[in-house]
Order: sequence, then structure tokens, then C-alpha cells
Amino acid sequence: MTGLTGINDYKRSLERSRAALTRKDRPRTFTMAGREWDLLDEVFAPTFSASTGVAMELLGLTETPTVPRRGSFLEIGCGTGIIAVTAALTGCDRVTALDISEAAVRNTAMNAARHGVSDRLRAVHSDLFDELAAGESGGERFDTVYWHSNFVLAPPAYHYKTVHERAYVDPGYRAHRRFLADAPSYVADGGAILLHFSDRGDLASLHAIAEECGRDLRVLRSRPVREGEETVEHILFEITVH
Repeated sequence: MTGLTGINDYKRSLERSRAALTRKDRPRTFTMAGREWDLLDEVFAPTFSASTGVAMELLGLTETPTVPRRGSFLEIGCGTGIIAVTAALTGCDRVTALDISEAAVRNTAMNAARHGVSDRLRAVHSDLFDELAAGESGGERFDTVYWHSNFVLAPPAYHYKTVHERAYVDPGYRAHRRFLADAPSYVADGGAILLHFSDRGDLASLHAIAEECGRDLRVLRSRPVREGEETVEHILFEITVH
């Protein structure tokens, strides 16, 4: 791993993780994208970071669609379920939301019920794709496979202290390697694999892993966001097979 400083420093991201869990103003409910959402303990709090709102914009979920959205949507790392629920509300007829955090899975199910989409949204406890059967062997495939990744690179030997830290850093980019290698098995013909990354992460390492996995990364959209005294570039990549 290259030496990282400033906005790329994984220790700063871990400090943000700890602070987000213990803040006295951590809400039980919050408003985003014009809707109310439940927030459980131990789940990533979108109110303390610009990244979820940016993700909604990069995916076009904050825009009024000119035609109804259709098809199936798979989200990795669903957290409170805002993106998965909004995908269902804006026209996706089959949504699967996965998270390694059991609290996040419960949180997503709560918000699906709150917004009346439980009939077409399934929340599953899973480490990446582990609880899904690969599409090429008769399992599920999706029109869109999406992951707003834990894009900050931590040392390979780092061990998570809480499940909440998994939303912030990825030791040795092991999860990114698995996603890049495995995602094509779950996308339907003509579908898209999308990865939300940012320059808080190590872009050179991401591109190197993609090349090793035989994947191409194409920038679909990007947006600079001011976070305190820093500007962070958020990037939505489309992943394709060489």
C-alpha cells in the first residue's frame, strides 16, 4: 500500500466512524430527499456525511425521471436503505439490498415498510454477494448492480473494531477486489455494474486491481463536494469486462 496522507488517511476515516456512533445529536429519524427515514444504532448515518446525498445525485435518484424507471436493482452495502428504497419508489420492480451489518438489514427493512415498498424490496444479511446464487449458475441477475464502496484504503493487516467501521475503510482493498471479480456474475445482459468511489480512496490501486481482474472502469459522472476545509471528488464508475 502506498503511503497516504490528508484526505486519504484511513485513521481520519476511522475517527469519523467513531464520532458518528457517539455524537449526542445522532437522530432516530432524519429527512433526506424529501422523505423521512429511520436510523438505527450502529448504522451509517447519512446526516453526518455528504456522500449519500451525492450518491443519490450521481445515480439520478433526485431527478424527476422523464420516463418511469424499470427493472431490477441490487445494492451492496445498503445501510439505512435510502438508495434501495428510492430505487423502488422511482420504478424498479425488484430490489435486493445487501449489507454485512445485521442492523443495516433491519434498518433497510424498516424504511422499506415506512415507504410502502416491502412488496418489491428484499433486505438480506450478506458479505458482498455471499448470500446470492451466481447468475451464471441459474441464480439471480440484475439490471443494475451498485456499490457505494468503503473506498478508503486501510493497511491489509487492519482488523475492524466494529461493524460500523466497514462502511468507512477497506483493508488491502480485499472487498474491492472481490466486487470487481464477482459482480459480472450478477448483472443481466445489457445491464450495468456501478461503483461509487472518491478521491479519498486510492485511485491508482483501484485501477491496478481492475486491470488484474480484467475489468475496465469508465467514469459516468463525478462531482466535487466541499467537506469542511477540503474538497472531495465523488466518482460513479461503470465496470465492464475486457
